Amino acid sequence: MNTVFKRSAIALSALVLMSGCASFGGADRSEIETVSRVDLDRFMGRWYVIAHIPTFIETKAYNAVEAYERRDADTIDTTFSFNKGGFDGKLKTYTPVATVRPDTGDAVWGMQFVWPIKAEYRVIWVDDAYAVTVIGRSKRDYVWIMAREPELDADVRTEIDQFLVAQGYDLSKMREVPQRWDGRDAP
Repeated sequence: MNTVFKRSAIALSALVLMSGCASFGGADRSEIETVSRVDLDRFMGRWYVIAHIPTFIETKAYNAVEAYERRDADTIDTTFSFNKGGFDGKLKTYTPVATVRPDTGDAVWGMQFVWPIKAEYRVIWVDDAYAVTVIGRSKRDYVWIMAREPELDADVRTEIDQFLVAQGYDLSKMREVPQRWDGRDAP
């Protein structure tokens, strides 16, 4: 096992332990409501992270992008990448694997960075065009607003912020994720 992988595994393990994250399918925690159904094929692809209540590895993320690709009916390969500390910062890439939880309308996933722990991942908002989504957790400790484009319409953002407050999120913890691509394509 190479040193970079070991450090990443240790950091992600610490993240999961520090956040008190329940394992996938764990105890009931006043679950946050999800959308009724996710069309996984439409959900796949690249999403720009517009804003979030970040985990500790994301606090200095710039140009954050999450991409999904179906491996099979209930397994999704994920690539999360960002520049650390600035637009020219070191590129960080993580490749967790998501498992779609049965009987949830494909809206609840277990996101596994380190075996055997699967962090809760709930699709709590997706627009009809599959252009904007919000991923939440029942603990209301982390949230991600993502879009197919690196900018989000102000009216849509206001609607999402109101939605998040109604779900019990503290928006004072929200961080805008700087996005600047200068004609380059995201990974």
